[in-house]
Amino acid sequence: MKSELVGYMRKSTNGEALKLSISADAIGEAQKYQAKDGKEYVNLVVNLSKTQEVIDGERAVTSVCYLRDK
Repeated sequence: MKSELVGYMRKSTNGEALKLSISADAIGEAQKYQAKDGKEYVNLVVNLSKTQEVIDGERAVTSVCYLRDK
C-alpha cells in the first residue's frame, strides 16, 4: 500500500474540535470502495500519535492520507 496526502487536520480555534481540510480534487481521484448499503467511501488515515500531539498543542497540524494500491 502507498500513502497519499489528501489534507490536514488541526485543532479548532476554540480547541473543542478537530478540523479536517480535505482536497476535493484528491478525494475525487482516490480509490473508493462500495459498502453493503451501496454508498461509496474512501479510507482516510491519520496517525494516532501525531493526532494526540495536535490535541496536546505540541504541533499545529498533521496530515490526512489515504491508502492506495501501488
